[in-house]
Amino acid sequence: MSTPTHERRTFGFAGARKSFKAILDTSDRGGLSIIERGESSASVVNTGLFREFLVKTVPAKVQVVNEDGAWAMFLPGLPLAAEGTTLEEATLDLIDALREYAEDWEDHLRTAPNHRGNWALVQLIGSCTDEELDAWLTGSKK
Repeated sequence: MSTPTHERRTFGFAGARKSFKAILDTSDRGGLSIIERGESSASVVNTGLFREFLVKTVPAKVQVVNEDGAWAMFLPGLPLAAEGTTLEEATLDLIDALREYAEDWEDHLRTAPNHRGNWALVQLIGSCTDEELDAWLTGSKK
């Protein structure tokens, strides 16, 4: 991955279809392409750089509890928790819960006042593999 540039390109919907390779090339160089359609627009950025930014700016704040031989994990302020007989099981369960939350957020929670602010978390979940989410949750470098 190359160093990000300040390159920005704006395309209309039809122009974006014709310039798809150029849009991806701009993303590979760390630049930004904006695709406009009517009153809305979408940004195309390099996923690796986007994920790296989100991991740095969205803290996991995971809480871990070991009680009676079981592990429990939760993220304060979010309606999800996980448990397992091992820490690894609990982490995998929490990753599943995060994926379900992201689906629910996109389906209906995004408009709820107490969930609207979780856009960055949902983008982080969507841009990470399970292994990357594990590293984010546990603070490990994988």
